[in-house]
Amino acid sequence: MALDLSKFLARFVEEARDHCAKLSDGLLNLEQAADQTEAIHALFRSAHTIKGSARMLKLTGVSELAHSMEDVLDALRSERIAFTPALSDPLFRGVDALLLMLDQCVPGTQPAAPEALCLELKALGGAPAPAGEAAPALPVPPAPAAPMPVPAEPAAPRAEYLRIRATKLDDLIQLMGEMVSEHGRFRREILRLRELDRSAGQWTGAANPKDLAHRETLAALHESVGMVKDAVRMQDHLIAELQDTTLTMRMLPLSTVFDPLRRTVRDLAREHGKDIDFQIDGGETELDRKIIEQLGDPLVHMIRNALDHGLEAPEERRQAGKPERGSLRLSACYEGGCVIIELRDDGRGIDTARLRAKVLATRIMDAEALERLSPAEVLNLIFLPGLSTSPVITDLYGRGVGMDVVRKNIVEGLKGTITIDTQPGAGTTFHLRLPLNLAIFPLFLVRLGPRTCAIPTISIVEMLAVPPEEIVEFVGRRTIRRQERTLPVEDLASLLGLPPLDLSGAGKVNIVIVHDGADQLGFIVSDILSREELVVKPVPLHLKNLKLVNGVTVGTGNQVINVLDVPELVKAARHAVDPGQAPVGRAAPRRPCILVVDDSLNTREIEKDILEANGYQVQTAEDGQDALEQTREKLYDLVLTDVEMPRMDGFTLTERLRADERYQTVPVIIVTSMAKPEDKMRGVRVGADAYLLKNAFDQSSLVDTVRNLIG
Repeated sequence: MALDLSKFLARFVEEARDHCAKLSDGLLNLEQAADQTEAIHALFRSAHTIKGSARMLKLTGVSELAHSMEDVLDALRSERIAFTPALSDPLFRGVDALLLMLDQCVPGTQPAAPEALCLELKALGGAPAPAGEAAPALPVPPAPAAPMPVPAEPAAPRAEYLRIRATKLDDLIQLMGEMVSEHGRFRREILRLRELDRSAGQWTGAANPKDLAHRETLAALHESVGMVKDAVRMQDHLIAELQDTTLTMRMLPLSTVFDPLRRTVRDLAREHGKDIDFQIDGGETELDRKIIEQLGDPLVHMIRNALDHGLEAPEERRQAGKPERGSLRLSACYEGGCVIIELRDDGRGIDTARLRAKVLATRIMDAEALERLSPAEVLNLIFLPGLSTSPVITDLYGRGVGMDVVRKNIVEGLKGTITIDTQPGAGTTFHLRLPLNLAIFPLFLVRLGPRTCAIPTISIVEMLAVPPEEIVEFVGRRTIRRQERTLPVEDLASLLGLPPLDLSGAGKVNIVIVHDGADQLGFIVSDILSREELVVKPVPLHLKNLKLVNGVTVGTGNQVINVLDVPELVKAARHAVDPGQAPVGRAAPRRPCILVVDDSLNTREIEKDILEANGYQVQTAEDGQDALEQTREKLYDLVLTDVEMPRMDGFTLTERLRADERYQTVPVIIVTSMAKPEDKMRGVRVGADAYLLKNAFDQSSLVDTVRNLIG
């Protein structure tokens, strides 16, 4: 009877992926290790294992590629060739190709090995071993001549594992969250019952002593309440254990998302021509798998931003008196029931002057509104959609679509916070604060008159009660003095559009201090009720436009409680000084006028139609000379130009415009089919603000780039 090999396929794929991860990590370590012997042995073993297992399952393509990689590693191991960083590139490509082939490993398929890569690897490793020759074995230490007898010991029990679908685990954790939330409501009802029992006891003392039936009934009620109280106390213990055990089942170490970033940093550093020392600390810190799955993209965006904008090129670092090798450190730790992730670089820091100039140029704010912002609020501007401080926009960088995605994913998707710390010339640190899980959220319930709302604990700095006289007017706002800082305070009910709280006659005023990034703000509330761990449901579709609320939960008596969106509340409070003043938006009603330059009539008309459909005025020129003559007569808000044109090309036009004092700050976008790096660098040198490729051209990319530059 033939053996059905397909049932072993899933296990092979899983094990092969683990070995691919070891190959990738090992190659990264090999580039930095002083003693490479053991690292090469480990790499050889992983490639050899993949090759052997693939052969058993008749996966010829996987086996062939793994064998080719094994040949190179064997040549390294036997010192027939020497390791160089360039040698790791084809091996990395081999790992990538193996992972791609493993994705294709399903019953009935036979993934083919990349022929060119296999030939390249075989050439690096020398001639392949003769057919049938066994793979070189690692030396085995000789056994002792006369081993001493040892008493037999029972074998240690082997850990048992059960493979279950992740969706089943998610369902279990969701059910656990509902139980914890429901138990909290039950506990609050018991507190009400105890209050009734105490009231009944006082009534019993005043009742007719001859009314024995009533006395016995109330005594039985008191006894029952005591038993329920003891049962609730035991349930508290069991529910807490259930919660901890269940949540732990879905926890994964951050190394699962941190370690693959080593390869990302290596490749991006090479792409940018930079030498980076990338350090990872705290990879053993565990987080909910649901959070880890959504954390990869924001971290890649942040790392790309650090390499592109933060860390300088070696020559620039040398001139600044820094080591040529830049430093990038990713770390994680537990703090206050949350996980703190930090990404720190030792680069040039964020240029706030350039950031302010970019905001003014794109008309996101006017100069007066920008001047009122605190330093922390200015740094938070990098999270605005479409804003970038990149000196030039290309098809890959500078579109301003990175950091706004990071904030959206961290704050809205993961219910966390993100703050920035930067020092000019010394570097920038991004601090992420994340909840441990997304199943249940710790919330503080607060009362606003007759209403109850919830504030996420992760956004709360502290809670306090102060005498009314400590709240003073300062520059038109109510403030309190806290830890040598003046903090603004706002009536939370008024911010939510509810009747203002009546504080007359109050002995103490309850204040909840929250933070959004580095900004702190105090919310005045009627009362701080309790801390609860509750399931938060998304806002119904018909209420999605309520920006100040990011979810709902259920309280006592099936009361629906709004979970407040702290970052949006802080943003709303910035404009609470003068409620009659609308938030600052785009400054001028005038439609910006754009000059489109291209020798192709069809291209000019396409670009003109796109821009006019998005609200811009457009004029056209048929080449650089025509455009230069038009710019002498009129000041345009932006110039969009091709490169290869008769009479005057786009590079020369841009250079001539920059020589004109009126056009030194007017954005210029180059749209061309010239895709070589040296062409892009020339565009940067002559002063272009954006360099877009026609082969990657689409309507949205053009409009987004124009909006990024002039609003």
